[in-house]
Amino acid sequence: MSGNQSKLTSFTVLCFTEEKYLQIPLFILFLLIYLIIILGNTTVFTTISLSPKLHTPMYMFLGNLSFLDISYTSTTFPKLLHMVYTQQKTISFTGCITQLYVLGAFGCTEGIVLAIMAYDRYMAICQPFRYALLMSLKHCARFIAGVWAVGLLDPVPIVLLTANLLFCSSHHIDHFYCDIIPLLKITCSDTSTIEILIYMNGVIMFFITMALTSISYVFIICTILKIQTSQGRQKAFSTCTSHLTCVTIFYGTITCSYLRPTKSYNPVQDSCFALLYIALVPLLNPFIYTLKNKEFKDNLKKIGIRIY
Repeated sequence: MSGNQSKLTSFTVLCFTEEKYLQIPLFILFLLIYLIIILGNTTVFTTISLSPKLHTPMYMFLGNLSFLDISYTSTTFPKLLHMVYTQQKTISFTGCITQLYVLGAFGCTEGIVLAIMAYDRYMAICQPFRYALLMSLKHCARFIAGVWAVGLLDPVPIVLLTANLLFCSSHHIDHFYCDIIPLLKITCSDTSTIEILIYMNGVIMFFITMALTSISYVFIICTILKIQTSQGRQKAFSTCTSHLTCVTIFYGTITCSYLRPTKSYNPVQDSCFALLYIALVPLLNPFIYTLKNKEFKDNLKKIGIRIY
């Protein structure tokens, strides 16, 4: 680092409101959201880990999804709660860059996991006789290792370039955590290279994962429509609706937050979209996947009986 950036030690985060009367209500709201996210996803992850009957590909991917939701939520919410409660809205430069990397890595990993889950459903419904061979636990472990490797490496170029930006006139991030677009708005360095990387990365990852998901579901729907009994069709559809709901929410919030020009950035609007991405997806995932899942609920009850 050189010049003005060598003196930069922290950013000021302009999160949500300066109104004193909203301080405690916002803190309570965010605390409740965070606790529900942690409790819900920890329950899913623990139940899958402790139940041998749930050691199947579908539940392995779901367990990873819950771990990801816990991880990237814990990257933002504790700091957000501290800032809202104490009104000390600073974050160190190192903390900011770390937050940027972790969110990027876990967000990318989650997108790929969702795509692999769609492929898993395709294999289970459309290729049932080859499913046990192609989606064995050994193969799934390799899938998961590859997904994590790609996810952890994906944001590295963008984060390294961001860490070397100059911030000359303003250190105030008009957002509630360190995100790439708000940082680009306050830098005095040329951002064209980073912006190209962001859009290329976003488009490539978005379209590859969406293409895999969409193609999988085209084949799934065609196969389901060939099932002669309504009960069989309903059972097949029920295994997919929860995943489709989560995919829609995840990619909807991602698109609103990142896949548009930085010139159209609006602090209030983008903070709302970002909150949906950070909170809504991990908040709903455990309920969407398990609420009507009898197999999961039965194993959860067995664990509860063993504990008590």
